[in-house]
Amino acid sequence: MVGSSIILFALHIAGAAALLIWAVRLLRTGVERAFSVHLRAFLRRSNANRLQALVSGAIAALCLQSATAVAVLLSNFAKKGGVGLLAGTAILLGADIGSAIVSQILLVRQEFLIPLFLLCGVVLFLQSSHNEIRQTGRILIGLGLILVSLDMIRNATAPLIESTATASVMDYLAGDLVSSFLIGGLFAWAVHSSVAAVLFFVTLTGQGLLPSSGAAAMVLGANAGAAILAYVLTLKAPLTARSAVLINLVLRGGVAALVLVILSKSAGNLSWLGSQAAQQIINLHLVFNIGLALVCVPFLRLIADATLKLRSVREDTVSPLTHSTALDPSTLNRPSRALSCAAREIMKMGEAIEVMLRSSMGLFQNWDAPGAKAIIKKSEDVRTIHSDIKGFLAGLDHKELSETEQNKAGELASIAFNLETAAGAISQNLVANAERLKSDGLEFSEDGWSDLEDFHDRILSNTQLALSVLMTGAPDAARQLLHAKDKVRKVEQKLQERHLVRLRKNIPASFATSHIHQDTLRSLKTINAAFATIGHPIAERSGDLLSTRLLAKRKASN
Repeated sequence: MVGSSIILFALHIAGAAALLIWAVRLLRTGVERAFSVHLRAFLRRSNANRLQALVSGAIAALCLQSATAVAVLLSNFAKKGGVGLLAGTAILLGADIGSAIVSQILLVRQEFLIPLFLLCGVVLFLQSSHNEIRQTGRILIGLGLILVSLDMIRNATAPLIESTATASVMDYLAGDLVSSFLIGGLFAWAVHSSVAAVLFFVTLTGQGLLPSSGAAAMVLGANAGAAILAYVLTLKAPLTARSAVLINLVLRGGVAALVLVILSKSAGNLSWLGSQAAQQIINLHLVFNIGLALVCVPFLRLIADATLKLRSVREDTVSPLTHSTALDPSTLNRPSRALSCAAREIMKMGEAIEVMLRSSMGLFQNWDAPGAKAIIKKSEDVRTIHSDIKGFLAGLDHKELSETEQNKAGELASIAFNLETAAGAISQNLVANAERLKSDGLEFSEDGWSDLEDFHDRILSNTQLALSVLMTGAPDAARQLLHAKDKVRKVEQKLQERHLVRLRKNIPASFATSHIHQDTLRSLKTINAAFATIGHPIAERSGDLLSTRLLAKRKASN
């Protein structure tokens, strides 16, 4: 009987923790799918001063429910010079504060909130065809499920309050703060969310299961673990792009360890943070991140300068390794294996084009002849890969292919063709427009350049989504990709109209750069359309392409 009770308890706790982790992810997914473009633009514009960057980072973390997600976004901006080291570090310090505020908000207990969030969320998600409204419903469902999971944790742990075995374990954690710190860091790492980790620890503390000293060490460990996670997730980025993340790791992790030492010396007295244990722990999390920002922000200039001196200034070099291909001729007599090889090579094409697209907009602000040459060279590589894929697919014995395999081969050939079109639009149009802007000594108007940056960021986000669809084949993501394509069409029309308004206002810079501006918008739209074709066959198979303008266009072209 005792054994079955232990198993049942463990099952309840594991289920509640799993629901909490999934609900936080569900909420973040809703925000990313509905408002990621707006958030990216908002963060990119937060370079004016340290205070603005700090506030923008907090707001972004409030929306994404994650300082780690903000760090990954920031790394992407830094790759193309969109955010400086000083502002980037301030944004991450602000994101840590925003993440702590999220934890405070989600611990609010009101009985009516759970049914209200779930009811409104399900109605919005199921009844609306508008993406933003549907994702708002997803966000509300996530909020409701977070509150449900916290109640599940409270109910599951209630019988343990009087347990002597539990008391002995918790007494050990209270006495071994280093172990508690490590547990907190590992838990935050495992769940990929400091918010979920802190909510879990505070809820157990509120139930009287975790002593305040042990819980405080775990919360500090969760802060360090989240900073390490952000650094690991950005390891593939160049050092220049992840310098702010590295600074945040050193500051957040180092100060967390320092505070742990102070707590151990002061016998863990946290009464100044509140009268109740749970209140003390959640307030410690907030005070820690606010205090870290207040201490570090005045010295960010010194910190950034020291980082720049320590950082190697060498540019990334091209690997001397011989070019490899996934197109294995020995698989041609095994169609399913051969089609997988072709899909892998197409993925390589897409990744190369994403790099080209990411680098291209920087040429408009700071023309770089070697950089432009590198983009053109990569476009030639993409053309070569496309030619190899066509030859490889043509080498298949189509008489031996099943109908499904024939359709798959056709889809891959079409996707490869469209991706080469996107590469050509970057190397022949965007690079040429940037060079013309430089050679003619022109500059976009402030509003015009802001529009182009926002539109480019939207296309880059859709490109990353398209590559994810290519890799996973998920119908839901394919449907989102097609919605994004339709949104791009409307946004491009709106931006063209905004440009005409500037012309009517006789803004000199808009007149001088009118052709370049409009052609750049059209080229970006073409690139987006090329990547969106990745989602067409998947959406058609799932029925999402039926009765739409997209299917009508495809039939008309056949």
